[in-house]
Amino acid sequence: MRGPPRGPSLRRVTAPLIDLTGLGWDDDWRELASSYLGAGVPARVARVDKGLCTVMTKRGPVRATYGAALLDAAGGDSRAAPCAGDWCLVRTWSDGPVTVETLLPRRTSVVRAEASGTSHGQVLLANIDVLAVVVALHPAPNVSRVERLVALAWESGARPAVVLTKADLVGDASMVADDVAKAAPGVDVVICSTVTGQGLDRLRAMAGCNATLGLIGASGHGKSTLINALVGAYLLTTKDIRDDGKGRHTSVRRELVPLPGGGAVIDTPGLRGVGLHHTAEGLAATFPDVVALGTRCRFSDCVHSVEPGCAVRQAVEEGALSERRLESWFKLRRETTWMAERSDARLRAERVKKWKKLTQQRRTHNGSVP
Repeated sequence: MRGPPRGPSLRRVTAPLIDLTGLGWDDDWRELASSYLGAGVPARVARVDKGLCTVMTKRGPVRATYGAALLDAAGGDSRAAPCAGDWCLVRTWSDGPVTVETLLPRRTSVVRAEASGTSHGQVLLANIDVLAVVVALHPAPNVSRVERLVALAWESGARPAVVLTKADLVGDASMVADDVAKAAPGVDVVICSTVTGQGLDRLRAMAGCNATLGLIGASGHGKSTLINALVGAYLLTTKDIRDDGKGRHTSVRRELVPLPGGGAVIDTPGLRGVGLHHTAEGLAATFPDVVALGTRCRFSDCVHSVEPGCAVRQAVEEGALSERRLESWFKLRRETTWMAERSDARLRAERVKKWKKLTQQRRTHNGSVP
């Protein structure tokens, strides 16, 4: 019988250990997790596929399915399902499988209206510290779209930022940045170029102290290229923007990427349409000038149309407020109001359905009692 082949001895290769602190795990998360006795060990969701997710544990990345309780919760509300950025507790079973048993309550979350037009929201990202709206400088940015995404960012609970990419392709980057800053008061605007390296240090600082930076925006505007530059390696595929300003989809899923030295960044697929979902506070934060002017109107219920003594219309006539910005506010406010009304109607219908079911159960039970 031939013996084992001669040659260098084989050694077991183990997955690299991961410092969860560098991904944002802190004492508050630890204390929160301790209240779920026996639920498992902490991990962070890096990406989600159909029925599966990749989680980052201290022993490395692991593929996991959903536990029974999580499946039941997600069946009733899609927002209860894991998404990139979630902190969770996972359990490894004796026969090998790993399951996500519990999601820890989210500190922040980016929620948009579902594409189907229902009153339910879709969670895009969770537990991010800074949400950056990524917009290419060439062709010229659509300021109204920036306002929409900034409202979404404010509502998430994270700190908003606007990142203007591809600065090496234009000669008036600072002028465009000034226009964007006027449309997003109180928001950091960063001019960036992965070719020259401009602005990359400011982006790295946003993910400093083990923070998480989320990137949202249309396809082709440079989100994946930014992540490759921040990581210092070619991790994500990139494509150029089209001549008409529309992007080509590159990223197909939301994915958390650890950064060298601590911190993380989450890439997202390009968002061509972003419906607002319960963003009243985010809208007020995006348009503080309109809100402040509204408090000076003669009538408290002024809708800024043809009412006498309207301070908002007066500001437009005097050039202190642009007609474009007011129209943008009108549009986003109508959308937010419509979604709130749909949500209220759905909740009322669900309550009625619940009480009808309970009443029917009582009648059936009482009728069966001799």
